[in-house]
Amino acid sequence: MKISSSDAAAGQRFRIGYAFAPKKEQSFIQPSLLDHASQNGIDFVPISITDSLSEEEAAEALIQQGPFHCIIHKLYGHRWNHQLKQYSSKYPQTLILDPPDSIERLHNRVSMLQVVSALKLNSQFNISVSVPKQVVLQNPQSPDSIHNNTIDGAVEFPVIAKPLLANGSAKSHEMCLVFDPKGLQTLLLTTTTTTTTSASTQPILLQQFVNHGEVVFKVYVIGEYVQCVKRSSLPDISEQQLTALEGQVLPFSQISNSPQPQEGDEHGLGLAHDPHEMPPSDFVEELARGIRLGLKLNFFNFDVIRDSGNPHSYFVIDINYFPGYAKLPSYEQMLTNFLLALLNTPTQKDHQLEPATTEEEEESDHDHLGDRGGGGDASLLP
Repeated sequence: MKISSSDAAAGQRFRIGYAFAPKKEQSFIQPSLLDHASQNGIDFVPISITDSLSEEEAAEALIQQGPFHCIIHKLYGHRWNHQLKQYSSKYPQTLILDPPDSIERLHNRVSMLQVVSALKLNSQFNISVSVPKQVVLQNPQSPDSIHNNTIDGAVEFPVIAKPLLANGSAKSHEMCLVFDPKGLQTLLLTTTTTTTTSASTQPILLQQFVNHGEVVFKVYVIGEYVQCVKRSSLPDISEQQLTALEGQVLPFSQISNSPQPQEGDEHGLGLAHDPHEMPPSDFVEELARGIRLGLKLNFFNFDVIRDSGNPHSYFVIDINYFPGYAKLPSYEQMLTNFLLALLNTPTQKDHQLEPATTEEEEESDHDHLGDRGGGGDASLLP
């Protein structure tokens, strides 16, 4: 099978393969998306994944389902990465969105936020962006190390305790608000006695809690398309509450996905600004662009909070790959426009999607999928 990108552009047809877990596919591949994309020359094609096949057979099965102009995916693991690598060696012009090596960085809550520390934003915004102080407990079964880790200045209580591993599993979303060292010891002892040995020894990230007016800003990114929405978050904590909650552990799970706060609600503790006020759009777009280029990703969202005591101080607290775009109004247009702009670039329009020659396959074998994005520079779009 052979597809010319130039011919497809003229005929307004592009073939986009997608690979998601069943739950993700059900939420993302909506009839409204398929209809809008089809009307604009994009055909979304489900990629069949068969676990019963050997690794090489599965790779060959993916190749047989091609070629695609682009593959979008949210699957993890060596087996899937190998299939993509083998497919790209056969069809090097297919864009892989996003490269597995770039996605892997988001599976660790420390490495995912390192890109924020390297950002250099325009000084005209008069805004600082950073990451809350955090420390990793590599061995949660050793409570003796807790005291030194916290009072030495790494973090101050209260803290949010999160699994270091962020792989989208239910376990990775189990988080707790911890108010003091006593509460942390209680949490770790409870974890040790109620989970398996392997689970209880998984590293835990302690991220310093920052009062932020009970509002979190979630920024959704699809290439250059950026949309910021506000959601409810944890309430601010006063010194009096901190004393009253001594030794307490407050569990929560994805609380920022609850409906956005009402404008008339009481938030924060003597805030110097309106917590509901959206961040400047120019600032959000530049922040999103910096993170996108730093991560070499096109599909992600990140959570931003604003310090209750300083309206010019923001913190990025989390980054997620391929979030729930279907929650956004007009996500169909965002995704379709992004793909059309990407596939209609001069470099892509001139390519033919046909099997690589033996020489081209050998060259492709020496490339890294994470560096090439499956044959294109989609992860490095301006």
